Amino acid sequence: MSHSHAEQLPRGALIISAALVITALTATSIARLIGLPPAAQPAAVREADHAGLVSQRSLTFVDRADGAVVIADRSTGAIAQTIAPGTNSGFIRGVLRGFARDRRLRGLGGDQPFTLSLWQDGQLTLTDSATGRTVELGAFGVTNRDAFINLLNRQENK
Repeated sequence: MSHSHAEQLPRGALIISAALVITALTATSIARLIGLPPAAQPAAVREADHAGLVSQRSLTFVDRADGAVVIADRSTGAIAQTIAPGTNSGFIRGVLRGFARDRRLRGLGGDQPFTLSLWQDGQLTLTDSATGRTVELGAFGVTNRDAFINLLNRQENK
């Protein structure tokens, strides 16, 4: 039983692949050499446009034993919202899982608050005060953004 190496990639496909890689590297190098700015970052655009802060709230998120997430205002300690398990607030849970994972990887605890900010340009951000990581919530669509913007407007429950 001898094995044949007749099933190789066609030479033309290899040449085209190599050409694509060389083109990508060349384009990237030229962009760096001529000083082409990277894609706009929302925070940099806000700073350049002098878009100020409209509203801000410092929040803590705590998981309860029954699976609910309790969202509290850090400054007053009052509960802003409780998200019961199985409700239609999966986006908030998903964002928080990402932040919690980041904190675990860095060996940080969950006691530091998050800052929810609404800017003059209409953007909404959530910033982790423990890691400095910021998520632009508008990037996930209006419905998902509204899940968080409601936390800015929600009256507190004592």
